[in-house]
Amino acid sequence: MHLLNLGILAHVDAGKTSLTERLLHSTGVIDEIGSVDAGSTRTDTLALERQRGITIKSAVVSFPVDDVTVNLIDTPGHPDFIAEVERVLGVLDGAVLVISAVEGVQARTRVLMRTLQRLRIPTLLFVNKIDRRGAGEGAVLRAVARRLTPAVVPMGRVDGLGTRAARFLPGLGPSALDVLAGHDDDLLTSYVEGTVSSARLYAALAAQTRQCLAHPVYFGSAITGAGVDALIGGVRQLLPAAGGDPGGPVSATVFRVERGPAGEKVAYARVFSGTLRVRDRVPYGDARTEGRVTAIGLFDHGTDVRADAVPAGRIAKLWGLANIRIGDVVGEPRASTERLFAPPTLETVVVPGPGVGRGALHLALTRLAEQDPLIGLRHDGVRQEISVALYGEVQKEVVQATLADEFALDVTFRETTPLCIERPVGTGAAVEFNKKDGNPFLATVGLRVGPAPVGSGVDFRLEVELGSMPYAFFKAVEDTVREALGQGLHGWQVTDCVVTMTHSGYSPRQSHAHQGFDKSMSSTGADFRGLTPLVLTGALRRARTRVHEPMHRFRVEAPVDTLGALLPVLSALRAVPQETRTHKAVCVLEGEVPAARVHALEQQLPGLTRGEGELESAFGHYAPVLGDTVPERPRTDHNPLDRKEYLLNLTRRVGG
Repeated sequence: MHLLNLGILAHVDAGKTSLTERLLHSTGVIDEIGSVDAGSTRTDTLALERQRGITIKSAVVSFPVDDVTVNLIDTPGHPDFIAEVERVLGVLDGAVLVISAVEGVQARTRVLMRTLQRLRIPTLLFVNKIDRRGAGEGAVLRAVARRLTPAVVPMGRVDGLGTRAARFLPGLGPSALDVLAGHDDDLLTSYVEGTVSSARLYAALAAQTRQCLAHPVYFGSAITGAGVDALIGGVRQLLPAAGGDPGGPVSATVFRVERGPAGEKVAYARVFSGTLRVRDRVPYGDARTEGRVTAIGLFDHGTDVRADAVPAGRIAKLWGLANIRIGDVVGEPRASTERLFAPPTLETVVVPGPGVGRGALHLALTRLAEQDPLIGLRHDGVRQEISVALYGEVQKEVVQATLADEFALDVTFRETTPLCIERPVGTGAAVEFNKKDGNPFLATVGLRVGPAPVGSGVDFRLEVELGSMPYAFFKAVEDTVREALGQGLHGWQVTDCVVTMTHSGYSPRQSHAHQGFDKSMSSTGADFRGLTPLVLTGALRRARTRVHEPMHRFRVEAPVDTLGALLPVLSALRAVPQETRTHKAVCVLEGEVPAARVHALEQQLPGLTRGEGELESAFGHYAPVLGDTVPERPRTDHNPLDRKEYLLNLTRRVGG
């Protein structure tokens, strides 16, 4: 039996969860179609998903189509959950991109289509809501060709558009040949000779769809079921089956982690190679920790059933891997693993409500971070505060509701602020020698810090002999450097730099006569961990750092006559239009805007454009903060910027 891992993606409210329900009903998995409004859908299982009518967590459900088993993955549509969507894309064989026949191509639709094309995921388009008043057919097709891809192949036409009786009449039109012949010389020759058969045309369509050269377009309604059978046929015949060698080395990727009823971790993973069996011991994660798989669940006919093994191509739930995280590779890493996630660019402090203990809050937030590692936590022991990194305001709402529903914790948030970074401006060096110039640590550490290419992260190098002291001491220095770079001269994470260890030294193991090891005379890892932040800070001061704020690329499409009202607001929000295009009565502005101002732009755009404005934004890059005021972030460490305070804090910690 063939397998297909299929994703359903769409802009918010285009109807993808309703389409999922209709697909499950049409294939006999469920007897009654759930309602998003009533909160009874099969895939939206979180309480907030049912309340808000949006998808937050990806969900997997399986159904059969003749000889094909489809694992259907319903993904979030809101831009705050972009990381959740992009995790799923890496495990798909094909996708259905849902477009509303009423609203047409929207901002999020464009982002998703570009990502699908970049990853070369074969995609069918389903234009939903043909039964709704205001639905379009020709206009939507033209918008798809203009804004998404010109390689669109309509798979039929609509009868009764905009009425409850609207239906989809399958059949390839003349435009299909125009699109397909451009990539198939034999087909073009047959066309010129007048010998193209419908079977030959459909075979070319299937081949080009699987190569992402063509995108079939179906019309229908998830509510009435119109066009859904034709879409199911397209899924079976046009999209590629899951690949992978069941006899090869085990390699799987985790795209979701949840907690079971007993608090155990359950990992959702796509197996790309090999066969994973219960009781197998496999390495996983960056640390290559070895764990034993204690149970496996396979998706079948709308539910998951226990199994002894999961072969290549399938998606499964795995139990037993205690420290598993989203994005981890189980078994052998794949040859090409692409990091897709843009970083969260906002931060807020979580404020516990009455009766909420900080320990319970910290534990709950840690559990949430396990499910989504891109939601970074930052604990400030001095102020007894916890900050959380986010993608947007809706995500903040989700965190608040999840803490209330799953952990019975009432919290609020402070104002959201941008999450900046620091980069070295020049090169600086510092060194502290063992037993000299007031160095209280039995260690010699010298470090040089310099800039590195944008996006390169942190590169730690040695300019001293590796055998000049025990390896554990080098490891202590490197680990401490990476940890200490989490807070630079202004409190932000320092990145895109090279840190070179230039000096090293230690006091060998010593003891008094007839006594054991004396750490007051001999170096320990604690000496290197304690000294390294002071040396690193000295090097950073000489190199100097510049604070960079996150910038989003934006695209605003609005009526031309609203441009006069729109431009001053963009300027006030520090948005910089870099390209302006006009097409008839529509104007398109593209440029950059600080991440901290995106939410304000989203809120003001409808009023400025009579509700017709459309905003598309995504993280672009970090740009130097301009002006005299440099944003500072409160420190959560022992503050190596102040040597006296640092040593006092460290002494207190050791003494306590």
